[in-house]
Amino acid sequence: MADTPETNGAANPATGNAAAQAPKITQRVIAQYIRDMSFENILAQKGAKGEVQPEIQVQVNLDARKRGTENQYEVITKLNITSKTKESGDPLFVMEVEYAGVFQIEGVPEEQMHPYLLIECPRITFPFLRRIVSDVTRDGGFAPLNLETIDFLQLYRSELARRAQANQAGQGGETPASA
Repeated sequence: MADTPETNGAANPATGNAAAQAPKITQRVIAQYIRDMSFENILAQKGAKGEVQPEIQVQVNLDARKRGTENQYEVITKLNITSKTKESGDPLFVMEVEYAGVFQIEGVPEEQMHPYLLIECPRITFPFLRRIVSDVTRDGGFAPLNLETIDFLQLYRSELARRAQANQAGQGGETPASA
């Protein structure tokens, strides 16, 4: 049997160079914590008549910033959750939460750091944030709100598209006058 690159330990030229060029990405979660949170049970304050059918709206915002320590970043997921009645639109509860993760990240090229921070890092912290939302809504007197998984890649792409549209609108010459 003839020696092949796989059997004699020699590097395969087609894959050896790619492996040597690709940096090894390391990531550690240093800490996770609630930066800010509020829950307002409007239903309990005002009362309700009859059966209440809730309609839930969830807004997600992300923020990332470099910390003073080398290769450390703080990524914040902000949720604004509003529950209203389907019939009248009366508010039932409002929850705002900022959940942060501190990450030690090495090996990610600088041009890829922004998407990495706003896609990969929130994926890691989201299950913990989901649990907090579930517990707080349950402890607030409602059925536990189990958030669906958020597609952070799609959220990132949507934000890039929104910013591109805003830039195009701003460069279009005349801007609409405000009233």
